[in-house]
This record gives sequence, C-alpha cells and structure tokens, in this order.
Amino acid sequence: LGGRPVIVLGTRLSIFMPMPRLRLIVVDEEHDASFKQQEGLRYSARDVAIWRAHQLDIPMVLGSATPSLETFHHAGTGRYVMLELPERAVAESMPLVRIVDTRREKLQEGLSAALLGGLQKRLERGEQSLVFLNRRGYAPVMACPPCGWVSRCQRCAANLVLHLADQRLRCHHCGFETRVPRACPDCGNVDLMAFGRGTQRLEAMLAERFPEARVLRIDRDSASTPKKWQALLATIHAGGADILVGTQMLAKGHDFPMLTLVGAVGADAALFAADFRAPERLFAQMMQVGGRSGRAALPGEVLIQTEYPDHPLYQALIDHDYDRFARNQLEERRIAGFPPFSFQAMLRAEARAMEQALAFLAAARDAAAGFANGITLYDPVPMRMQRLMTLERGQLLVESTSRPALQAFLAAWMEKLYALKMPAGLRWHLDVDPLEF
Repeated sequence: LGGRPVIVLGTRLSIFMPMPRLRLIVVDEEHDASFKQQEGLRYSARDVAIWRAHQLDIPMVLGSATPSLETFHHAGTGRYVMLELPERAVAESMPLVRIVDTRREKLQEGLSAALLGGLQKRLERGEQSLVFLNRRGYAPVMACPPCGWVSRCQRCAANLVLHLADQRLRCHHCGFETRVPRACPDCGNVDLMAFGRGTQRLEAMLAERFPEARVLRIDRDSASTPKKWQALLATIHAGGADILVGTQMLAKGHDFPMLTLVGAVGADAALFAADFRAPERLFAQMMQVGGRSGRAALPGEVLIQTEYPDHPLYQALIDHDYDRFARNQLEERRIAGFPPFSFQAMLRAEARAMEQALAFLAAARDAAAGFANGITLYDPVPMRMQRLMTLERGQLLVESTSRPALQAFLAAWMEKLYALKMPAGLRWHLDVDPLEF
C-alpha cells in the first residue's frame, strides 16, 4: 500500500495483509465463529489479530454486543479493558422481549397465537415483521410411517432435507441431492410425510394465513447469488415485503426502519445440545436477530417461542442482561473445567472405515506416552457427524489447564504423528481451540 494512510476493510484473510504503518486493528462481531477457518489451513483470524496487535504494540478493538465468553473472561480478569456502549446507535430504546410459553398451546404450523396476532397488527399498521427460523428447506426429513423409511443421505450420517419448491431432497452437508420419490423406496407406500418445518414450509403457511401480505423468504436458497441477495434487500428497503421469513442471513448487520416485530421459532434445540458452546451461540443469535426490530423511531418487539420459559438464558434475554448470562455460563464452565478455564486441541481422522480412523487415533494416543505431563488425552470416539462425504470420522480430544504446556506437548506430538503408519486414504488434522465437536 506504499505506506499511505488507508482503512482496510476485509474478511478473515485480510489479517495476513502486510501493512507497514498499521496502527489499529478492529475485529467487529468478534464472537462470530466464522473468524475460525475450519478447513485447509486452520486458524482463528481473531486470535491472529490479537497476536499481531501484541507484536506491534498497537491498540486493538474487539467489538460485539455479545462478546465471546473467552473475551468476556479476559475483560473480567483485567487482561483486556472493557469499554461499554449502553445506548443503541439509532433507536431510543431496546426492543421489548416477550417469551411465549408453548407448552400448553396448540400451534398452527409451529406458530403461536401471540405471534400470529403480532403479525396481523403489523400488517394493519403497515409495518414489517420477521419470522426467524434457522432451518432452510421445506422440512428437515421425509419419512414413511408404515415401514420406517427415512430420507437419509447416502454419503453422510445426516438426513436429506425436503425442498418442495423444486421437488428435491438435498444434503446440507455434502451437497448430494435427488428427486423426491413418488413412493416409499422400501415398501411402495405413496403417502410419504414431511416432518418438521423449514423456511419454505413457513413461507407457504404464512402466505396462506395472510393472503393479503407480501411474504418474502431470505435464506441460502433464495439468495444463492450476490445479485439475488441485493435484489431481495432492495425489495425490503423499498417496502415491497410485509413479512420476512429468514435464517441467520438476516440476523445481523441489517437496518430495516419499518421492521418492528421479530418472532423466533425453534430456538429450544440449542439449550440442551451436546456442544457446550451452544447456549452462548443461541444467546448471541437471539440478541442479534432481536436487534433487527425497532431500529428507527418505531418501537420494536421480540417474541421468542419456547417450551422452557423459565430458563435462565431466556430470562436474561428479557432483561437484555448479557453480563448475567455470561457470568452464569462462566461459572458453569469453571465447574466443568471447560474453556476458558482449560485449553483444548482436537485430533481428527477421516478414513474409509471407522475402525481405521479410531485405530489411528488410538496409536496417536499411545505415541504421547512419556511426554504428556499436565495433559489429558481422552479416548478416541466417532465424531457427532461420524460420516461426511463417504468418509468415516473420529476424534481425540486433548486438554490442559496450561496453554504453554499444551503448546509444548503439541509441538512434540506432531513429530510422532507424522511418523505413524497410516492406511491408504486416511487423513488427519490437528485443530487447536476447536469450535466443533
């Protein structure tokens, strides 16, 4: 750049750009998992930015309304300085958050009477609404109740998602797709059923329930190209849509002045997920999508449907109290010994057979004997998504309460791993500070 004064806006790869007069680094939405490169050369752009700022002795800003718990912890211990912005940039007040108890209510295609009533009120006032469901397609799975057939992917340990608009079954993990069968492939039953709901099904239901409304769906299918995405945004800003049905694509970074209601559907699954970071991600997602409402002069409202209305996460959302939520989560992690109170690395292996992957991981664990002081190596296990693109996948978690001890161990362990014999087709990689389990 010739040393000229300049502001560089970039994605995670831009953190490696040479800038001889770099004086400030800002990482916006620093909690976002997309800063972690999950394939090929694995790195965290946020952590590289922190290291680069430290090496250059320059200030750095980690910006977020819902900081990662690691960042929040560092601010609480004095490693970082916390600067708070208690007021919204544009709107006068935060949106009103209401929890809709769905335990004893008969839902209409997954929507409560309170949410349907809120949508009707916005239509009458000429305002916009957003129904948030982070699941695209028409339904998560097709099945045959008489014989138990399920639309499973041939290449992955996942179900094929029904996309009714183009009569396809698609895997959202590997991209495999096939036509919707006219009858059950196993028993010939023609009455196949779609279970669950995605954005396409919600769009169809709302169009039927509110025939006078202009319903617009925003997901990776409807916005598959930059041109389509810009056309959809232009339609929203021009007032050409009354009800938006969207995934996380609409959860952040958008300013729609006429949008005053956000309804969140299907959020409960993250409360009891196997991944200990799931509640943290859910809280951030709900805060972000709720922040799309009431960003101008009109007041905003957020309705969250749940079967667990008394859950501490939802109670903190009602009060917009991220501090309370974060402190509760950190205490739970401290008791369990999870990050940021420990440091982790994950050795993953992919092979044609699960036995090969697990055997390699077991050999890797044995190779660590003798120099794993202060290191905990867990047993090799299949990954939660154990098969992806025809390859069986296993993992071995490594953990330590000391970052230097973990780094020293990994450096020595890598030499042992490269020396291990592997069957043809087996691939492995080591992921430091893993985000996926």
